[in-house]
Amino acid sequence: MKQCFTISTCCILLLAQGISSTAQQLDESIIATQKQRVLEWRKERDEFFRNPERFPLSLSEKKNFRTLKYYDFNPESVFWGPIERYAAYMVFNDPKYHSVFLTNKGTTKRYIRYGRFHFWVNNKEYALEIFKSILSDWLFIPFLDQTNGKETYRGGRYLDAEILPEYKMVLDFNKAYYPPCAYNNKLTCALPPRQNMLDIPIRAGEKDF
Repeated sequence: MKQCFTISTCCILLLAQGISSTAQQLDESIIATQKQRVLEWRKERDEFFRNPERFPLSLSEKKNFRTLKYYDFNPESVFWGPIERYAAYMVFNDPKYHSVFLTNKGTTKRYIRYGRFHFWVNNKEYALEIFKSILSDWLFIPFLDQTNGKETYRGGRYLDAEILPEYKMVLDFNKAYYPPCAYNNKLTCALPPRQNMLDIPIRAGEKDF
């Protein structure tokens, strides 16, 4: 069962006003607010994992579970900006806006191709394709990076994001999380697509424990 945790309304309103056009002090205030929301989100995830009726960890894992492991919060892993939408209005029945994901079970899942998000790391531009479930208002961003199989789950990680006013969004790698099949191989998970394979390490968010 997928869980979504939101940033505060206050933070959303500040972000909607535009980080790039504000003073550095406001930027730091927004980052501080986002850090607090990330820490609360992590606490909620730990509570979710501790509840045996909500997440099917193995018996030994349930017994030994304390907390999930994360990289330290990294303010440089928080990005804000416009979404490059593929269409002004989603045409749910148009195949060109569909993407079929393979899963760890060899089956498929279908998502809407919503758009792309561009961001810069070390003076280089990157982009991630954004997807959306027909049944959800949240954006879904599965991705791979150079930490997979070394420091993080080999099958990649997920991000959720909210559509902000004027079709902007926050991409916060500090909230990157493992797909549920990383903890229980009986569960079915969509595999990140090739176009969302980053050639850099993203040392933010959830990591191996």
